[in-house]
Amino acid sequence: MEQATFGAGCFWGVEEVFRNTPGVTETAVGYSGGQTKNPTYHEVCSKQTGHAEVVSVTFDPTQITYAQLLDIFWNNHNPTTLNRQGPDVGNQYRSVIFYHSESQKAEAKASLTKFQARLKRRIVTEITPVCTFYRAEEYHQRYLEKRGLTHCHL
Repeated sequence: MEQATFGAGCFWGVEEVFRNTPGVTETAVGYSGGQTKNPTYHEVCSKQTGHAEVVSVTFDPTQITYAQLLDIFWNNHNPTTLNRQGPDVGNQYRSVIFYHSESQKAEAKASLTKFQARLKRRIVTEITPVCTFYRAEEYHQRYLEKRGLTHCHL
């Protein structure tokens, strides 16, 4: 199994998309990329911790490739809006790829270049090394599934 970590706005909808992807064996929502240790949802929403809402994706590379996960990432949010996705505004909703290896970094950069060629506006997605992932509170895990919903506002 391999890991991937993506931030693409509110983690509820992002998690739902990846959780329902064949080859993804596990997902967890949480926070990454900030300076506060063990942040809470309310702290992250204060926009003071620097964390992004992210989804940690465990996947079987014999069933789905990292490149395919990147395609899902690009096609399920707007990577041209800085610190905003739909009605959600703040640095916690930024578009970010946390890579876990040099090969993931290279693939992420290549996919950004490929996807940018299809857009008129500049992509603002960060591509940065993975850092500590703080699992979000349990009520956020599989949030949409628990409520019988199939999508957020992606």
